[in-house]
Amino acid sequence: MACASCSTKDGSPKGCKNNGTCGTDSCNKLTVFDWLSNMSLPNGEKPFNWVEVRYKNGRKEYYLNTENLTLSIGDVVATQAKAGHDIGMVTLTGELVRVQMKRKNIPVAPEEALKIYRKASQKDIDIWSAARDKEEPMKVKARQFAIDLKLSMKISDIEFQGDASKATFYYTAEERVDFRELIKVFAREFRTRIEMKQVGFRQEAARLGGIGSCGRELCCSTWLTDFRSVSTSAARYQQLSLNPQKLAGQCGKLKCCLNYELDTYLDALKAFPKNDTKLYTEKGTAVCQKTDIFKGHMWYAYEGEWMNWHKITTTQANEIIELNKKKKKIASLEEYASDLIEDTKTEFENVVGQDSLTRFDGPKRNKKRRNNRRKGNQGNKNTASNKNTVSNKNPNQQKKNKNTRRKPQNNKNASK
Repeated sequence: MACASCSTKDGSPKGCKNNGTCGTDSCNKLTVFDWLSNMSLPNGEKPFNWVEVRYKNGRKEYYLNTENLTLSIGDVVATQAKAGHDIGMVTLTGELVRVQMKRKNIPVAPEEALKIYRKASQKDIDIWSAARDKEEPMKVKARQFAIDLKLSMKISDIEFQGDASKATFYYTAEERVDFRELIKVFAREFRTRIEMKQVGFRQEAARLGGIGSCGRELCCSTWLTDFRSVSTSAARYQQLSLNPQKLAGQCGKLKCCLNYELDTYLDALKAFPKNDTKLYTEKGTAVCQKTDIFKGHMWYAYEGEWMNWHKITTTQANEIIELNKKKKKIASLEEYASDLIEDTKTEFENVVGQDSLTRFDGPKRNKKRRNNRRKGNQGNKNTASNKNTVSNKNPNQQKKNKNTRRKPQNNKNASK
């Protein structure tokens, strides 16, 4: 998505140069479309006085508008913090804020609520943008300090408070880290209050963003907010190869999209018998080798004849299992498999105006010979036309031409 002021030039994105503070808020992560903005409230109904404010990398907080400021999406405001004030951008107002707070289980209690002070002045915005410019070089130095102290942690991001009085360091680690000495080094070097905050690997990928193997932006950085646990059983149910390089995302964990279609696969598998259920026939005992969830087919092989597979449908397999429960056996699986023999002959259609699929199999003709033939035919035509022109001439003129040709012969005879 992009705002109306974004465009491309020479094949590269130009951008609105607002660095995440554009008025439409459509260049940012986890945006919400206010579909109630053009609707008026019923008579006597007061507007909801809570506002959603977004900070760096999609972090959102909810504040009480005690000053009754007229706020709209895209306004930069100064909000209350534990110490000092912070600068953020309004991303949602009105009744949709009530819905978001209810979904995230945030209590609507005025006593514990943080407040919005005012709309940010130009001085506030200048201090905020200057603090944001310091974050990247600080992150490089902070990583080097952690390496020097031999701490098994990774500093992924730094976020300054709006008044530049505090810097929050986000880090990931496998185990508990003693970073007391590291905080002293940070405070001595950066001359500001330091706060360390540990995040998970999925939250780190959501903050940093990126492009997934599907070619789209990461779900966690665009719309996904709740991270559910993903297990390898989800890949087994969907009959995916258990390759960790393909199943893992940029966070190093299993991809969240493995859970998207899992319920559909589980519903489809209810019609399938269990893979460990054997089919008993007079010819022998058959064991399941493969299943096709989309077509509803199953392949069975007799014990001892593992190379010969017999394809049957799920309904046929369930019928055989019911007969086995009644201590009855069928003759063989070939009776059921013969009904599913498919014609593998493929018929090609002329869908793109091609005459035949073997049009390139024959030897290529030499273009030079064609050109020579054409030139020869043109030469013959020219000589024929010249003969016609000569025959159409005056006969007296033809005699003169003959006499002129005979003169040199007479001269030769004279010399002899």
